[in-house]
Amino acid sequence: MTTTDVRPSRFPSVTRRAVLHYLEMSAAMGLGMAILGPLVRWGLGAAGWSAVFEYTDVRAMIMATEMAVAMAAWMLVRGHSLPAVAEMTAAMYVPFVVLLVPYWAGLISGGALMGVGHAVMFVAMAWLVYRRRHEHQHG
Repeated sequence: MTTTDVRPSRFPSVTRRAVLHYLEMSAAMGLGMAILGPLVRWGLGAAGWSAVFEYTDVRAMIMATEMAVAMAAWMLVRGHSLPAVAEMTAAMYVPFVVLLVPYWAGLISGGALMGVGHAVMFVAMAWLVYRRRHEHQHG
């Protein structure tokens, strides 16, 4: 006699797709830093602007851009809407922009700007993926 397991999955397919999307975006962001980072450094160095990397605030925004470009490109390849891409891109910049004020005021260190900025960015991204979890129809 054959039995069939009818217990519900611990992770519904919509949750699996959302988690996969989050992991894909994170990988794209890492690739963005790994590929675009050296190109940006080379380009700014060739233009005589390599000194900008001495400024933590500028580095944070350059890094956010490297990550956002790659993540946005991957989201577009995966068929996400422009509003969803714009929303996710904002989630990557807003934590750093908000933290620039206390950084410039001398209330937080450069390490805090980078560390807290990244932590809040990943939480914001996770929240957006969760909020749009029913849009993740591929994977």
